[in-house]
Amino acid sequence: MRQLDSISQQDKYQSDTKRPPNILLIVTDQLRYDCIGSSGRYPVATPNLDRLASRGRRYTNAYSPIPTCCPARQTMMCGRTAETLGAYWNYDMIPAKSLTPEVPTFSSELKRAGYSTSYIGKWHVSPDYSPLDFGYDKNITHDEYYHMLRDIGRTPAFKEDWLGEENPLPLELSETHWLADKAISELELLSEGSSPWHLSVDFNEPHLPCRPSQPFSTMYDPRELPRWEGFDDNFRDKPYIQRQQPLNWQLGDMSWDDWSRTVALYYGIISQTDDAVGRILDRLDSLGAAENTLVIFTSDHGDMCGSHHMIDKHYVLYDDVVHVPLIIYWKGKIAAGEVERGFVNNCLDLAPTILEAAGIESRENLLGESLLCDRSESRYAYSTFNGQQFGLYTMRMIRGERWKYIWNTTDVDELYDLENDPGELCNLIRRPELLPIVVELRQRLYERLIYLHDPLVNNEWLKNQLLLNLKQETAAHN
Repeated sequence: MRQLDSISQQDKYQSDTKRPPNILLIVTDQLRYDCIGSSGRYPVATPNLDRLASRGRRYTNAYSPIPTCCPARQTMMCGRTAETLGAYWNYDMIPAKSLTPEVPTFSSELKRAGYSTSYIGKWHVSPDYSPLDFGYDKNITHDEYYHMLRDIGRTPAFKEDWLGEENPLPLELSETHWLADKAISELELLSEGSSPWHLSVDFNEPHLPCRPSQPFSTMYDPRELPRWEGFDDNFRDKPYIQRQQPLNWQLGDMSWDDWSRTVALYYGIISQTDDAVGRILDRLDSLGAAENTLVIFTSDHGDMCGSHHMIDKHYVLYDDVVHVPLIIYWKGKIAAGEVERGFVNNCLDLAPTILEAAGIESRENLLGESLLCDRSESRYAYSTFNGQQFGLYTMRMIRGERWKYIWNTTDVDELYDLENDPGELCNLIRRPELLPIVVELRQRLYERLIYLHDPLVNNEWLKNQLLLNLKQETAAHN
C-alpha cells in the first residue's frame, strides 16, 4: 500500500478550488433500508454508514425504481427507466435487452469531461459489454477474486444453500475485504493524478446466500432477533403469486425460529460490508481526498429474507425490496447531519446528481432529478416489476406517506394503509369506502407512467384498468 503524504494531498485538494469534485459511488446488492443503523428499525450495527450519514445527508424515503439487479443497475448508469431500455428483467435468467454503449451514461460523460475512472466489483449491467465500454479506464472484476482464491488453494466448498452459512475464510480473505483493499489501492493511484476522478465500488453483498466470516458470522444471536413486521402474512385477498412463492422456493413450512438463523447471517454480512466500507472511507480521509469528493452510498434494492415467508425479491413490491438506503456526502456543499424525508428514486436520480456535481450538461433528457436540489415536496415514490422466471406477472407501484397502491395487471391489486399496517399484511383494495383513494392513486400512477414513457399504458385495455377503475368494479362484485 502506498504511503502518501496526507498533508500535501489535503493541501492539493484545498488549493484547487475550481477543480471538479471527485466522485466515489459505493453500491451494495439487496440491502434493505430498515437494516442500517440510522434507520432505527432493526438491531443491525453499521457504524461506518452511520458515521457517513452524520457527516452528510441521509434519505428516509429512497426507493428503487425496479427491485431487480440488472435493470436497476442499468437505470443507475443512464438515468432512464428499465422499461425505456427494454431491460425488463435480469438478462441472465430469460434473455432481455440491456444497456449498450450508444446510450449516454454518467460514466461516459465523466470520461468525456476529463475524469479518470475506475470500476471495481459486481457489474451486472450488460452481458456483452464491460465497464471499459462505458467510459471506465479500468475494471477490476469479481472473477479476479475467485482466481486469487484458486491460486492460493483457499477456495471454500460452500453448499448450494440460499439460506446461508459461515464463511470459513478469515476476514482478510473475504470478498468484501478483498474488494475494499482493491478500492483503497485504486484510491491511492487516482489521488496521485492531476485529474478529477470517479471510482465505482460495487459489492455483491448482502445478496443471499449470506456467508459472513468471523467475527461477523456469530455477531447476532438468532434467538434475540425481532420478527420482520411483515412476517405473519396469511395472504388473504392477495395475488396468487405471493402464496405460490414459498412453495416455489420450498420454504412454506419455515417458522420464524427457522428463518431467524438466515436473518442473523444477513445482519452479519451487512455489518461485515459496513466494516469494508469503513476501510475505504478511512483511506479517503487519510489521503485528504474527502475534502473534494462527492460520496454516494446506496443499494440496487432490498431482500425479503423471510418477510412474508418469501426470499429474494421477485413478484412483490413490498417496502422490504423497494425501500433502500441512500446517503450522500460532499463537504462544504451538504450540511452535516441533514435528513431528507421527500421521496426519491435512487437509481433514477443518481445520473443527474453526478452530472450536476461535475458541472456537465447531459446530452439527453434524464427521467430522474438531481439529489442536489430540494426534494422535500416530493410526495410519492414509484417502482415497477416485470414478469419473469415463473411466468408473466407485471406490477406498478405508487407509494406516499400513508397509502401504497400496487397495480397488478393480471391479478388482484393491492392497497396498504402504511400508517396502521407498516408490515403490509392487510390488502384493503376491496374496501368500497376506500375507492376514492384508489381512484386518485391510479390517476397519479397513470400520469407518472406517461412521464416515464412506460409502454404498459400504451395498451388501451391496460390503460382503462387505471383510468376507468374496471378492476375495482370487478372486485366489488366478487
